[in-house]
Amino acid sequence: MIKKISDKDKQDWENFLENKKKLLNKTVIKNAKKPEISNKDKQDWENFLENKEKIPNKDFFNKKNIRHEKIKKIDLHGYTIEEANKVVEKFIQKCFDERVTKIIVITGKGLRSKNVENPYLSKDLSILKYSVPEFIENNKSLKQMIIETTDAKIEDGGSGAFYLYLKNKDKFK
Repeated sequence: MIKKISDKDKQDWENFLENKKKLLNKTVIKNAKKPEISNKDKQDWENFLENKEKIPNKDFFNKKNIRHEKIKKIDLHGYTIEEANKVVEKFIQKCFDERVTKIIVITGKGLRSKNVENPYLSKDLSILKYSVPEFIENNKSLKQMIIETTDAKIEDGGSGAFYLYLKNKDKFK
């Protein structure tokens, strides 16, 4: 059984073929139009290749200045004030020497502190949460190594911890 093609189908087919020819001609024209390289450009390229100087890699120089974050943590639970201050001082110095960028200092909140039982001790001032940052703030040698002290995020200890951001040892004077 042979079907007869309608006039509309014939017209659609002819339109399709015509569009296909136009597309093929455009790609041939695009491919045919290649600009010629001038003699001056060729000579400049040859001179560049012969030159022993190389273009500096900007990516290499920029990456050199990036300081990758290095984080260390210290937990002071169970320490007395004097012990905590000595340990923190040594830890900060060690981290500075190792080029650590951020220290998480966990002091605790002081909720289980035994100083409440002693009426001669202030329950607010003898808790590590307050005394350790004060010790760091008053220690001139430690203060020179620190950029900033901020409160810790909840996942790092919240109000029972704080961050110390250290300076870059290579740029330290």
